[in-house]
Amino acid sequence: MSAVAVSQKILPVLLSGGAGSRLWPMSRELYPKQLLNLCSDRSMLQDTALRVTDPAAFDPPLVICNQEHRFVIAEQLRQAGVPFRNIVLEPVGRNTAAACAVAALMAAEQDPDTLLLVLPADHLIRDMPAFRRAVDAAAAAARSGHLVTFGIAPTGPETGYGYIHKGAALPGLDGVFAVAAFVEKPAREVAEGYVAGGQHAWNSGMFLFSAGRLLAEMERHAPAVVEACRDALAAGQSDLDFFRLDAGAFARAPNISVDYAVMERTSTAAVVPCDLGWTDVGAWPALWEVGAKDADGNVAIGDVVMEGARNCYVRSEGHLAAVVGLEDAVVVVAEDAVLVTSKDQAQNVKRIVERLKKDGRSEPVSHRKVHRPWGAFQSVHAGDRFQVKLLSIAPGARLSLQKHYHRAEHWVVVNGTALVTRGDEQVMVYENQSIYIPIGTVHRLENPGKVPLNIIEVQSGSYLGEDDIVRLEDSYGRG
Repeated sequence: MSAVAVSQKILPVLLSGGAGSRLWPMSRELYPKQLLNLCSDRSMLQDTALRVTDPAAFDPPLVICNQEHRFVIAEQLRQAGVPFRNIVLEPVGRNTAAACAVAALMAAEQDPDTLLLVLPADHLIRDMPAFRRAVDAAAAAARSGHLVTFGIAPTGPETGYGYIHKGAALPGLDGVFAVAAFVEKPAREVAEGYVAGGQHAWNSGMFLFSAGRLLAEMERHAPAVVEACRDALAAGQSDLDFFRLDAGAFARAPNISVDYAVMERTSTAAVVPCDLGWTDVGAWPALWEVGAKDADGNVAIGDVVMEGARNCYVRSEGHLAAVVGLEDAVVVVAEDAVLVTSKDQAQNVKRIVERLKKDGRSEPVSHRKVHRPWGAFQSVHAGDRFQVKLLSIAPGARLSLQKHYHRAEHWVVVNGTALVTRGDEQVMVYENQSIYIPIGTVHRLENPGKVPLNIIEVQSGSYLGEDDIVRLEDSYGRG
């Protein structure tokens, strides 16, 4: 187990789980919304990490994520210039209570007074000065023994959020209040009353507390979560830049939120009401709300042409998207799927995703472009007993030493230089050259150069699935 160093600064804990299915077809299980550039030219994960990179106030973040996303997350943090404490891999999803317990246990091993700032990696915050003021207020309350949540000033009667009923002001803690009650997602008329009354805030899902205090409250209210996480850490293993939680132990953790496990039950819950320009980007209308609009209220991203459209969100990731005469609509064009919905029905995109998964389709799971630790590949064409892919290998990267039982491969170098291991030989393959890998031949593809290597791969054989890979050696610890 990799411990967190002692520090008087705040330790950010970035939670990067979930699939963001309401933002399909952009968000997929293997590449969810927090890894996408939805609100800026950086991913939401990168924006979240950069929000807490002031070395005077914050330690390098601890990231807790789905193990399937580990290499993309590490690479995105590297590209953003964000050093990280560790990346902890969840073998299965167990909601936020288990993730917070893991972070607290790691921190408390060195210093139980460590303050943890828990931030979902898929939230947008536009007012950074207000964010820092709220964190400062919450830190003071956390040092006094409170478990603090951030309550967002509601901008309307939103029924998709939980609410926090603000209680009395806490003595000596400016801007901090006791929590009178947590309220589940209300009906619209109830939400309208909350907004009009001024005593309720949206529950942001962001928290600040000391590691020791959280663990003490969890031991009291959710001991099974702590026990499972402690066992998962004890039996876990370091793996390259990552820490891999033990799968069997972690799976025993109850699948519950930290709100339900602790915050709704503890007597020490506090709230910092704040107006941060916050949204959790839970569905496409949220991106319309924060997007740059034209004179007709439309947000257009990518190759988009509109005529007679009003108050629409239209996004294309390649193909021309032409929209005529629509109002209050969302149109999203991905490489392999198109979504069209009215804004008031956009929350139901999740139902489409569920139907596609039930039908065994790949579109809810992955994009055509699939990211790997060495780069990415993209399916170009497939037919009877053949498949064509475009491979992009990063400078200095290499694929595993492997073989296939059911397919042969033919590689054509489009640009860059390839170093190919084929059986007992090594061959340099240059631009406009090609090489053939027979069925069953041990092989490896490497990029020894300083520019990306792009290759057209033609696979042929009786079975072309990704599981026909026998890895003999791998630089990234994959089996």
